[in-house]
Amino acid sequence: MANVDGFPRVIDPRKVGTYPARAGAGGGYVWDDVLEYRVWCHPERGAKDLCEGNDYYYAFESYAGARDFSQKTEGAEEPLALIVQREYIDEPEPHQFTHVKQERVTEWPVDFLTRPRRTDTTILEFLAEVNLDRALAKLRGDTVDGS
Repeated sequence: MANVDGFPRVIDPRKVGTYPARAGAGGGYVWDDVLEYRVWCHPERGAKDLCEGNDYYYAFESYAGARDFSQKTEGAEEPLALIVQREYIDEPEPHQFTHVKQERVTEWPVDFLTRPRRTDTTILEFLAEVNLDRALAKLRGDTVDGS
């Protein structure tokens, strides 16, 4: 379900701000849940120095709250979404996709949330389509990258 700002609600508002600062970055193509929205602040760009010169972040329950804070805070980045992926699509090499059934937490640019939320069939349908295209290209004798 989405907030009034059109972006997904966090899965558990009581946990916002309790997740580790370190997270993966980007990737995976699909997402399961939003854990929190983050705004990173950089003292070297004018943010208040609250951590002995180190970067730090504020966590929010909504994109709108994060966006408003980001816009009025000197040295702040655009908001990011901290998401959980219980399964995801890995692309170790261009156009080579694998289905990974392992949970990971990662930060995404908020606009990545327009990508599909994972369902039981999202990844399988994607891989079937990709594999079908490669198989047809081979049958037709077309050159296929990586083969």
